[in-house]
Amino acid sequence: METIRTDSPKAWILAARPKTLSGAAVPVIMALSLAWADCRAMGVAFQWLPAVLCLLFAFIMQVDANFINDYFDFRKGTDDETRLGPRRACAQGWVRIGSMRRAIAVTTAVACLVGLPLVVFGGWTMILVGALCVVFCFLYTTHLSYLGLGDVLVLVFFGIVPVCITYFLQLHSVTAEVFVASIACGLVIDTLLIVNNYRDRDTDRRAGKNTLVLRIGQRATEHLYLALGIVAVLLGVFCVWAGHWLAFVLPLAYLFLHVRTWRKMVRISHGKALNLILAENARNMFVYGLLFAIGMIVSATIS
Repeated sequence: METIRTDSPKAWILAARPKTLSGAAVPVIMALSLAWADCRAMGVAFQWLPAVLCLLFAFIMQVDANFINDYFDFRKGTDDETRLGPRRACAQGWVRIGSMRRAIAVTTAVACLVGLPLVVFGGWTMILVGALCVVFCFLYTTHLSYLGLGDVLVLVFFGIVPVCITYFLQLHSVTAEVFVASIACGLVIDTLLIVNNYRDRDTDRRAGKNTLVLRIGQRATEHLYLALGIVAVLLGVFCVWAGHWLAFVLPLAYLFLHVRTWRKMVRISHGKALNLILAENARNMFVYGLLFAIGMIVSATIS
């Protein structure tokens, strides 16, 4: 096993969990494709600066959330020697506790600085939105995930908020199509949390982390996982009504991947092998977001 030097660049890269950035990118990519299509239809200029700032804010907040999760799960004893998922920086001693506290402070501050210029494009309400993102970033790991509310937060902060706010910054309104797309996005990304909690259900039970998986049981969780992907794709029918039919058709390929991953998840059922499902799921949700965006842009271009 490779030895990782404490507080080394590699240790911080592992702590940041770069593979999770796809979850932060998907809502923004979807929102920007929706905004680009509507800007084109209305003859309004698409603004690249708020688009880039939204993407950067999402990335930094995701890293911040990973640091917070690493730190507080270690302090609570959730990340111990029985952990089935990828190893965590604090638990492995790759990053000192004090260093992680400082990193959390720095990434939170940088996210706020990156998001602050969005006030110019969306008004002072953007400060409230940013503050809520930061507050619930902490509340998720410290309290709400232990109450089985993690899935609700994913729907809100990886679906409704990033998609609707990113779009709003371009056109200063939110259409029904955008809101429905935000729900679909949240459902797709929640599949990642479902797999994570499905894998960790035994260790979470011992740690007193009462996730949705523990509340509804193994079989119901397996059915829920499958349903989330199906419902997300079916919600794309709304795009057909709005004239963006390819934004519904192309993501159908995601459904094939989702069902195949679900079958593997049910077959594996327990153990570290579910980490392979986690990786597949991350790929699937990125494919969904990318296909949706391509479908939206192409539909707008040919219409």
